[in-house]
Amino acid sequence: MNPTASDVTSTPAFRLRCINCGNVADHAEQDFRCPNCGDLFEVFYPRWDASRGAGASGPDLQSLKQLWRDRKTSLAQADTSGVWRFRELLPALKPGYEPITLQEGNTPLFDLPRCARSAGVDALQAKHQGMNPTASFKDTGMTTAASFARQENFHWVACASTGNTSASMAAYAARGGMRSLVLIPEGKISWGKLSQSLDYGAVTCQLRTDFDGCVRVLNDLVRRKPIYLLNSVNPYRLEGQKTAAIELLEQLSWDPPDHLIVPGGNLGNSSALGKALIEMRDLGLISRLPKLSVIQAEGANPFFRSIREHGGKQLIPTEADTLATAIRIGNPASWKKAQRVLEATQGTVEQVSEVEIAIAKAEIGSDGVGCEPASAVTLAGLKKLARQAFVKKNERIILVLTGHVLKDPEFTLKFHRGDLFTGSAHEKEASTMVDQQRAPLVLEANTESVIRVLDEFDAKKLT
Repeated sequence: MNPTASDVTSTPAFRLRCINCGNVADHAEQDFRCPNCGDLFEVFYPRWDASRGAGASGPDLQSLKQLWRDRKTSLAQADTSGVWRFRELLPALKPGYEPITLQEGNTPLFDLPRCARSAGVDALQAKHQGMNPTASFKDTGMTTAASFARQENFHWVACASTGNTSASMAAYAARGGMRSLVLIPEGKISWGKLSQSLDYGAVTCQLRTDFDGCVRVLNDLVRRKPIYLLNSVNPYRLEGQKTAAIELLEQLSWDPPDHLIVPGGNLGNSSALGKALIEMRDLGLISRLPKLSVIQAEGANPFFRSIREHGGKQLIPTEADTLATAIRIGNPASWKKAQRVLEATQGTVEQVSEVEIAIAKAEIGSDGVGCEPASAVTLAGLKKLARQAFVKKNERIILVLTGHVLKDPEFTLKFHRGDLFTGSAHEKEASTMVDQQRAPLVLEANTESVIRVLDEFDAKKLT
């Protein structure tokens, strides 16, 4: 039978299982690869698997939900975290070890009425993971993985990053009393993100390569030095990141939406959210699965091509090129996990252009929310999915926004100045962005000049 709350609220035993050959282990090597076949591990809970079958009793599940609600008013360190608040569904730390937390999670769910009209749907909401402590979704996974690093007595942690991972890792390493090493691609990262890792004390190395080249160097490094790997191949990262889906369903009173739309870069986040949805369904916390769909930039679309051209059976790395730097990844590590999620949830994958991303980002901003460029692929992708009738007008849709608007201010400023695509192949298409651009107005220093501007704006219909 399915696990009841009495099963789940006791500390869950967990193990690691290879997603390819099924090899089971209690510990992984420092590169988190299966020694038998070289593929990735995932965390699983044997007690849950052994007890799967008949439905769990309602009162038991209600008790578990009440426990999570009650923790919202607790001042205990683990309870103030929107990740560790759901610790019954996470791998447990050893007795005597406390999690490294910055009170991550607890992120808002926003209505987006203007974006809904733009996409041609009745209603639209966004789960904004950019409201985490270091302003991206990475914090929900970093709290778990960094806590396991400290538990295993590592003094150094490291990651390859396009920006958000480095900022998060550096913050949690500093909070946990560990040293951090960041490998970033030279000239291909937002300075706003880089400034975070510098401020949090990371040793930051810009390598003359792309993100995938940084990953290759990092994988060799962790095999040769006692350094704990904190990229999303680390299965403990994904366990923390899955709590965003648990928190979302709690916010929705455990009534699943019809669609969950997620940006696609290294594909760890879509894998984590999908894992949570499947686990919640199997535990009886939700009755059905929403369709989880992944949106990629056209210039960084290896997963889109894998699904459309190869049926998800293989992935051919590409040379990634997009201004949405957080998803500028040509060889995503978690593509097999993401493919399984699409299959399980009956979701899909789509790609969007650079200009479509820029317009969608401005439209999200027009709802007073804002996000970094990579997050905006969700709205741009929704428009395509709605036109294709994959998403119906009256369905309940949630966008996952992964990064804060201040993560890449240079993109925003160039967009509104009108020179974001100057000299690029997208310059002609960029003429469609004019209606969303709001460049600063240079006026004479008198009240009449300002009043004239206000009158001009009042004359326009507010949309």
